[in-house]
Amino acid sequence: MVAPGYSEVDKKEDLKVLHGMGYAQELSRSMSRFSNFAISFSIICILSGGINSFAQATSSIGGAGAGIGWIVGCMVSGLFALAMAQIASAFPTAGGLYHWASILGNRFTGWLTAWLNLLGLITVLGAINIGTAFFFVGTFGAAFGMTGTPGEIVGFVAFITVLQALLNHFGIRLTAMLTDASGFLILATTAVLIVACLVFAPAIDITRLWTFTNYSGEAGGGVFPQSDSMTYLFLLCLLLPVYTITGYDASAHTSEETLRAAHSVPRAIVSSVLWSSLIGWVMLCAIVLAIPDLAAGAKQGWGVFFATMDAILPAWLKTLLYLGILIAQFLCGLATVTSASRMLFAFSRDGGMPVGSASLAKVSPTWRTPVNAIWTAAVLEVIYVFLAQFISVGGTNIYTIVVNSTLVFLFLSFIIPIVLGMMAFGTEKWPNPGPWNLGAGLFKLFCILSVIGMAIIFYIAIQPPNDKVLYITLGFIVLTAVLWFGFENRRFQGPPIGDQIAKRQAAIKAAEIAVGEAGA
Repeated sequence: MVAPGYSEVDKKEDLKVLHGMGYAQELSRSMSRFSNFAISFSIICILSGGINSFAQATSSIGGAGAGIGWIVGCMVSGLFALAMAQIASAFPTAGGLYHWASILGNRFTGWLTAWLNLLGLITVLGAINIGTAFFFVGTFGAAFGMTGTPGEIVGFVAFITVLQALLNHFGIRLTAMLTDASGFLILATTAVLIVACLVFAPAIDITRLWTFTNYSGEAGGGVFPQSDSMTYLFLLCLLLPVYTITGYDASAHTSEETLRAAHSVPRAIVSSVLWSSLIGWVMLCAIVLAIPDLAAGAKQGWGVFFATMDAILPAWLKTLLYLGILIAQFLCGLATVTSASRMLFAFSRDGGMPVGSASLAKVSPTWRTPVNAIWTAAVLEVIYVFLAQFISVGGTNIYTIVVNSTLVFLFLSFIIPIVLGMMAFGTEKWPNPGPWNLGAGLFKLFCILSVIGMAIIFYIAIQPPNDKVLYITLGFIVLTAVLWFGFENRRFQGPPIGDQIAKRQAAIKAAEIAVGEAGA
């Protein structure tokens, strides 16, 4: 039996591609193209990053941070998405970025990309769930006697992470159903928020959307240090869209669970970024227009969104919107658990983890999910959240330091396979593109522009008050060099290549029989 609209020819083609890379169909291939889109759309979640980081627009250059800055930042993220889509179409595996960097480069580039992406995914899961916890405390916490102490935040994050892991444990069909619903919930809640902001706004001054005003320092609630350079502040406002429009690598990580992956995954990557960018822009513009007094709003700093909602919305509507946003943020974390666990599973499948790879690479025959990888990702995230809430360095909370390092780690894990793909396209390593093909000229142009985008992202990510990010990044590079040349270079073999793939066909057959894969 195959899914409706998914022919035996499609199934054979998906298996041929996967077997050709040396892997078995252990995960359940049941996600539609829409579900693959929805998982990235849910992780991007404009109702999470777009709202929790909204102050990065108003507290830098005011309304233009949303009206203009959002567009520019989304274009930067879009360049990465277009280049990654081209590669994803040719190499649709659960490891995504890790496999691309290994196949197009070598063992080291694959290993480095895996660690950058894995660390980024675990810490961004922590950031999403911490944001959800603080959102809950600020909206519904008083009814439960919560004030937002570190212990309460850790407890809340642990609770929702266990729920997210449980839902992931019980099969990709359940996860896909929930992330599909999340996509519709995000659209509906955002639509209500946009209409509410425009209807209840005291006045509409559309010139705000292109007016640059310096709200740095005290004028912006201390979100950014005082600066007289509008160019510098404009670059800082790009942190909002760049931080929000990420996570679309989830479509690649679920390739082995997606029908017609070589066609579906690249389209999902690009469309999730496109629709999140467009809808997010309208939402942020509506919020900016709804602020009763922009100068007073900017001075609220990180509290500008809540201050605006308190000032303009009736209580019943505000509660309804907050409930929709809270559920969307929870489902954003749910989809991130899926992405992180597939990355961990794929890396472990090739012996990437120093210990426990065999266990982390196991797939449940009942649920067809990598259950050990799911729960390991969840535990690692809770440990990180605990440390982030109770430990500070130089007076700065570890969470504040790491969340900005996460941005660098994730985009570095994107840029490595992109650069390698640009150099390998048309060579023996990558002789033919996948069915989703931009053409050599456009693909390489987007790769070059992505490198420029990476330089911009790195520059703005290490600016005060996030200057410790530079030292974390440099420290990570030194640590990886020591680990690679001291240990991993001799141990880690990377994904199967050449003759190794042919030798694994019997093991592939046995693995598929073990999980009950139809036709194995």
